[in-house]
Amino acid sequence: METTLSKAAIGSVCRVKRLTAEGKTRRRLFDMGITVGAEIYVRKAAPLGDPLEVTLRGYELTLRKAEAEFVVVEVSA
Repeated sequence: METTLSKAAIGSVCRVKRLTAEGKTRRRLFDMGITVGAEIYVRKAAPLGDPLEVTLRGYELTLRKAEAEFVVVEVSA
């Protein structure tokens, strides 16, 4: 099932399908290691839902929901 990273459930494991961002935002996501095929574990969200904490390539990363909207993922069943 394809969705955006911002809508993935807490505790789910996702695989990046594509990035919809352009320009500096796209480059920033690539620099953080969010590339096609990367596996992301959604660890937790702040009390109001923003930001998200994920585990990616062996490290913890915190993303704003606005950034996570640009990451299209496939959620593993």
